[in-house]
Amino acid sequence: MLPEQLIKKFESLVGKYPVKRSALIPILLTTQEELGYLTAESIQFISSYLGLPEIEVHEVITFYSMLRTQPVGRLHIQVCTNISCMLLGSDDIHAHICRKLGIEDGGITPDQQFSLTEVECLGACANAPAMQINYTYYEDLTLDKVDRILQGLKPPRAVPGDAWAKPE
Repeated sequence: MLPEQLIKKFESLVGKYPVKRSALIPILLTTQEELGYLTAESIQFISSYLGLPEIEVHEVITFYSMLRTQPVGRLHIQVCTNISCMLLGSDDIHAHICRKLGIEDGGITPDQQFSLTEVECLGACANAPAMQINYTYYEDLTLDKVDRILQGLKPPRAVPGDAWAKPE
C-alpha cells in the first residue's frame, strides 16, 4: 500500500482532468518524487487506481526518460547520445563523466549522491550536446564545461567515501 498522503495527491491530480487516465503522467511523476523511483508495488497500485492495464502504465514509463524504475542518486545525470549530441561529442562527455564519478552507465556513486544514465533524446538538438541533471538542462557542452558543472555540484565538505573526496 502506498502512503496515504500520496493517494490524496492522486485524488487531487485526477480532479484536474476530464478523463481519469489523463492524470497518469502527473501521478507517475508525483509517485517518483515521493518514493525516489517507481516501484513494482506503486506501478500496480497506479494501474488499479486508474483502471488501466499494467502494461499501459509500463509503456508510458519506458517511453519517457524522466521516469525510472530503479533507484538513482540524489543528483541524476542523463547524457543525451542521440544523433545530434553524438555527432558533437556526447559519447566523449558520457565517458568523461563515468571516469570523473568512478561509475559505469546506470551506476550510482557509493555515497548515493550521483547516478549516470545515457538517454536517447532530451529534445535539445539545436544546442547539442546536452545533459540533464535532475530537471535542469545543460546544453552546448564541452569537457571543460562539464567539469565546471560537476564542480559546482560538489558538496561543501567532502566526506569519506563520496565521489569528490581526495584520495589520502
